[in-house]
Amino acid sequence: MGRSTTPAFDAHTYGMPMPRLSLTGGVGSGPLDGAWWPRCGVLELELPSLVSELEPVPDAQVRVTVDPADWPDAPRTVMAPGRVIAVEPAGPGGGAHVITLDCGTAGRLALLVVPPEESAGTAARLLAAADAEHPLTAGRIPALAPTGCPRGRAGETG
Repeated sequence: MGRSTTPAFDAHTYGMPMPRLSLTGGVGSGPLDGAWWPRCGVLELELPSLVSELEPVPDAQVRVTVDPADWPDAPRTVMAPGRVIAVEPAGPGGGAHVITLDCGTAGRLALLVVPPEESAGTAARLLAAADAEHPLTAGRIPALAPTGCPRGRAGETG
């Protein structure tokens, strides 16, 4: 019998799906740096792939601030491959439907959170709005989401 060429540490690793994410061309230049459409409402499952995409340095410190209305049961820490992510609830005046990531090397990023239950069409419009020519701002959100805000319509989740 032949020997396996797969290293032991790769034998049982789980490949996290790529986050459904769109960033503006000028990150850090506007009120929002992009949009993120998580697949479910469980932050512990969603956050590792998002952080991995935005902060590729495994040992860089990452602190995340979340909207308590979007993530009412958010843990204080989330374990991810090679790191522990600190999670804090946004205080009064924090952006509705926004997640803020303070990354060690990538800097500070504010992303619109498109609810996982949002229709694929609305989510696509919100994700596409995060581009260099049309910066994503709170004022543009009602025009892009038929419900007036990015919440509430059930549909495909991709």
